[in-house]
Amino acid sequence: MNPESTPAAIRCRALVKRYKDVTAVAGLDLEVRAGECFGLLGPNGAGKTTTVEMLEGLLTHDEGDIEILGLRWDGHEHELRERLGVALQETKLADRLTVAEVIALFRSFYRRGRTVEEVLDVVELGEKRDAWVEKLSGGQRQRLAIACALVGAPDLLFLDEPTTGLDPQSRRQLWEIVASFKRGGGTVVLTTHYMEEAERLCDRVAVMDHGKVIALGSPRELIASLGADHIVEFSLGDGGAEPLPEAALAALPGVKAARRDGPRFSLTVTEAHRAVPALMLELERRGVEMTELVTHHATLEDLFLSLTGRHLRDA
Repeated sequence: MNPESTPAAIRCRALVKRYKDVTAVAGLDLEVRAGECFGLLGPNGAGKTTTVEMLEGLLTHDEGDIEILGLRWDGHEHELRERLGVALQETKLADRLTVAEVIALFRSFYRRGRTVEEVLDVVELGEKRDAWVEKLSGGQRQRLAIACALVGAPDLLFLDEPTTGLDPQSRRQLWEIVASFKRGGGTVVLTTHYMEEAERLCDRVAVMDHGKVIALGSPRELIASLGADHIVEFSLGDGGAEPLPEAALAALPGVKAARRDGPRFSLTVTEAHRAVPALMLELERRGVEMTELVTHHATLEDLFLSLTGRHLRDA
């Protein structure tokens, strides 16, 4: 995808949304390119859902400007509704309708779209076409919700935390549905707090915190901005936290940065094969006992921790 020649599916400038006791979105600037999967990543309360609901036309913004597919909600609402697909965090569907009846109902809302059978095939619910909604598993309900968003053949698909609470198999089934829609030329805006999901699906990610974008780029670019490939996390035995200053850890060979998070320490390292032996020697020299050691490749979670000092899940 060439950013210079790809038109924008979404543009918003200086977007603000206030509630009585909080500013949920604080001057947000975003541009989503046509044909990409764009992720909004951040903890609960970061402003992701509020942002998406303003883009979807479900909430009115207090300040700023929104342009969707070259149009604005003021004056083009009907046309935009025909071209968008939306799957909310939780979709309430009638328990005593069948899967096929629900999709047929949503298809009736659009002048153009796909057939019920086509959508059943896309979301792999053909064998459940005559099952009542109340009989579906959590993963099947989520696929049905996405089927309702796809049946109008949208140009732009909004998915708000689509895999929250799902088992790994159901999550991967939904990932393939999203990837298939994108391969067909569709644009996706996805909110999530799952690192693997963002890294697997998204061409670019905006990391949000307190209603603002604090980092923007491809997952690979953002992770590379840490300046290291690996994270080394470890815990110490009783009485071992005080004699080990972060500055001493940061000075070890192969270590880019060091951080203490309660009883745990986290090292951002460029060369794990040098940093881990140096760490062991330093602990031995200080007479400090390690109780746990974990290493992993750097992720978007580590980026958020580096930027804010907080974990995405706990923020």
